[in-house]
Amino acid sequence: MTRPADFSIRTKFFGLMSLLLIALLLASGIFLYQRQKDFVLRFAVDNARSFATQLIETREYMSSAVKNEPETNYSLVPQVVATQVAKRVTQNSKFYVRQVSLRYRNPENRPDAYETAQLQKFLTNPTSESYDIVQSGDTSFFRYLQPMRATPSCLGCHGSYQSAPDFVKKRFPPGHFSYNYRVGEVIGAVSVSIPVKDLYAQLGANFKLDLLARALVYLIVTVVMGVIMNRQIIRPVKVLSDRIIDVTRTGDFHEKLPQKSRDEIGMLIAAFNDMMEELSHRTVQSREADERYRRFIEVAASAVVTFLKDGKIVIVNEKAEALFGRNRQQLLGESIFDFLENGGLRERIERPGEFKEETTRQTVRGASGRATVVEMVVSASKADREPLFTAILRQRNGG
Repeated sequence: MTRPADFSIRTKFFGLMSLLLIALLLASGIFLYQRQKDFVLRFAVDNARSFATQLIETREYMSSAVKNEPETNYSLVPQVVATQVAKRVTQNSKFYVRQVSLRYRNPENRPDAYETAQLQKFLTNPTSESYDIVQSGDTSFFRYLQPMRATPSCLGCHGSYQSAPDFVKKRFPPGHFSYNYRVGEVIGAVSVSIPVKDLYAQLGANFKLDLLARALVYLIVTVVMGVIMNRQIIRPVKVLSDRIIDVTRTGDFHEKLPQKSRDEIGMLIAAFNDMMEELSHRTVQSREADERYRRFIEVAASAVVTFLKDGKIVIVNEKAEALFGRNRQQLLGESIFDFLENGGLRERIERPGEFKEETTRQTVRGASGRATVVEMVVSASKADREPLFTAILRQRNGG
């Protein structure tokens, strides 16, 4: 199973950006929904307050302006006029407006449980308005109430029984709660309601549209950032990685990468090119040194063998070919220990600690079986990966 750490940079980038996009959309959606929810609630309160204020002002105006007209025209009763005005101003909206009172005379003005509770609060704790979201069955409603207070003009009909007009006396007998109002007393309230689903109908459409627009913007930003990152970072790093692999496989340090910028990636490529040039230079020097070494040992008067720690022969000269009785191709890769009858050299090389140059007497057994006694000087030198050992074998006179 592939670990997330082993994914490509491109996959990690788009994966992280996708997670970030989802997180931003969720956070943005919650914020946007809450903001629009608050906006719609303010919209509902403002409209409900406007309807209620119009109705109360209409009622107060009619109460102060109309005198004896209601005796011949019941439609001019302030409460009736206010009711009709409420119907007209709300006829093209989803808002429902009515007048309610704890001392209702018309059964249609009987308050429900929520309105009763709010009216009682107005009596004990007078406030300018009250609103809330109320659940009724499976439907949620926005509810708003604004209290109505008795004005001096209201006492013309609802003061004492004796001072009331005849049409009022005919409708309400003495002792009825329609009398004995006091100025400033809460006599009822304007109640405004609307189903929450009607309030949020427009909110839902705008919310989806806004969320879609934000998602589109985030997606465009992600794609643009992905293209820029792929072009400016991922692609140059991939080219650099492929070139390093190619150098490791072929050992060719001559090909350089084009430097297209002077930013961090450009400086990285420039450093890589400098490193390739330095490695190429050192490789040439190493090859020249190897060639000089080979030429040197070819003209040496003694047999010279260079071998690894396990005894594998890597360089020999012509004198060594003659001593071992094999040509160079046959000797390369063979173990020098196989040609020495004294096995002490292997033990000294494998012994822990730094190998010190030493001179020993050895018997070399050639391919023909002929034994040759030699004086062997062995020295060690450090290579890139493991130490190299060079043995100089000089035949003893008369050996």
